[in-house]
Amino acid sequence: MSWWKFFQAVRRGEHKVSGMTWFTAIATVIYTISPIDLFPELLFPIIGFADDLGLWGVTLMLLNREKMEWEQSYVRAPGVVDVD
Repeated sequence: MSWWKFFQAVRRGEHKVSGMTWFTAIATVIYTISPIDLFPELLFPIIGFADDLGLWGVTLMLLNREKMEWEQSYVRAPGVVDVD
């Protein structure tokens, strides 16, 4: 299954994403664009980007887990039943 289908299923309400995943995704976006940083990129260039990438890695890991759960539920109970 593709990520596009997963995001469409979330948008349509076919799959409910956990609150922790939502919180992590929103916090990651805010932290990345915020001028306040634990390790500012201007002072610590490599470490500054590494902490942002670390947060994106955690977010992608959580989203991948949600996608795998959705795929498993989709296989168990497909929305379309073929009747001959």
